Amino acid sequence: MLILLPPSETKRAGGSGAFDPERLRFSAELAESRGRVRRALEALSGDEEAAAKTLKLGVKNRGELAHNLRLGESGVRPAIERYTGVLYDALDAQTLDAAAREWVDAHVAVQSALFGMIGAGDGIPAYRLSASSRLPELGAPLKRVWSAAHAATPWAEGRGMVLDLRSQDYAALAPLPAGTGWFVHVAQRGSDGEVRALNHFNKAAKGDLVRRLAQAQAAFGDVGALLEWGAATGLELHADPESRVVTLVTALGAPGGATSRSSDAG
Repeated sequence: MLILLPPSETKRAGGSGAFDPERLRFSAELAESRGRVRRALEALSGDEEAAAKTLKLGVKNRGELAHNLRLGESGVRPAIERYTGVLYDALDAQTLDAAAREWVDAHVAVQSALFGMIGAGDGIPAYRLSASSRLPELGAPLKRVWSAAHAATPWAEGRGMVLDLRSQDYAALAPLPAGTGWFVHVAQRGSDGEVRALNHFNKAAKGDLVRRLAQAQAAFGDVGALLEWGAATGLELHADPESRVVTLVTALGAPGGATSRSSDAG
C-alpha cells in the first residue's frame, strides 16, 4: 500500500547532519532531475528580488530564500516532520508510536517540487519552492521536468493499492499510471444530510485519515478492504470505480475532530 501526500509551503526549520541526495528514495532514477531543479533554484535564489517575485515571498518571509542557498549544510529532518500546516498537524507523525511511525516511513511518500517523490522518512533540508513556480534556468516548467522523470521511474510498481491525497498541481508532477491508484476526495455532510465539497477541513481530514491508517498498520489489497475497514472504524468512505475516486465524508462541526464518527462523520 502506498499513500501519496502533497508537501506544504510551510516547513519546520532546523535539523541535523548534512543533506545527502543519494539517500533519498529513487536516488538513481531521479538524480539527474533533482540536480537540475536544485541548480536552477539556487541560481534564482541568488537574486533576492527576482526570487521573491517568482516564489511569491512577502517582506516577512523573504528570509526563507536563505534556505535555498544552504541546502547542503542547513540540517535535515525526515520529510514527514519537515512539512507543517493543516494536513501535517492532523497527521502529527511525531506523536505516533514506534510501529505506526515505521508504517508511515514504509508506506507514505511526499511529492516535492524540489526533490520529486520522496519517502516520508527521507531526510531533507528546509527550502522554498512550489509546483507552480517557474525557474528560468531550468528552461521548462517543473510539471514537464518532473512528469518525464517520474514516467521513467517505477515508483508505483509492487506497491499494491495507491491512495493519492495530492493536490492537482502536485499530482501533475508524477501522474498516477492508468488504473493503478485512487484519488481521495473529501466532502462534508451537513445537518440537512446533504453531502457537499469540503473546504476548511479538507487537509485536516486527509491528515487524520493517514494517521488512522498508520495506527491500524493498514495493508489493503483493494478498495473493498479499505471500505470495510472504514465502516468498522467509524469512517464514511465511498468508492467510484469508474472515476477511481474514494470519497471521505465528514460531518460539519463534528465533536472530537473533523472526521469523528460521533456525528456520522468520516
